[in-house]
Amino acid sequence: MGEKQEKSPEGVKYFRLSEIEEQNSFKSTWIIIHNKVYDVTKFLDEHPGGEEVLREQAGGNATESFEDVGHSTDAREMAASMVIGELHPDDRHKIAKPVVSQQSLGWWSNLIIPTLAAAIVTLMYRMYTTDSE
Repeated sequence: MGEKQEKSPEGVKYFRLSEIEEQNSFKSTWIIIHNKVYDVTKFLDEHPGGEEVLREQAGGNATESFEDVGHSTDAREMAASMVIGELHPDDRHKIAKPVVSQQSLGWWSNLIIPTLAAAIVTLMYRMYTTDSE
């Protein structure tokens, strides 16, 4: 049988990730953006970017794709009318991107770039001061 539908204290419907993943057809197409669940089934034909971009994200996390495109305020308002609930808090970690790689890259680039810049400046200084003598 189906899982019992949970609601938040504010009355927002929660959907489990498994339920959302099942909504991946022309009859029912759901996507997740910022942990909100959107039923975009009726919008497939109207989507300015084409229905394929929505179909590719169907049943999954479309947050990064949605933000990368840079949707307008009007598009965001239109999307808000398609919200049917939220991803259950217990499932949110399943779609979260690992942050570790971004932090390690940031640390690495914060160390390497200044070191390289200092080495280049030192090299150039030595080249110019040696030539002028």
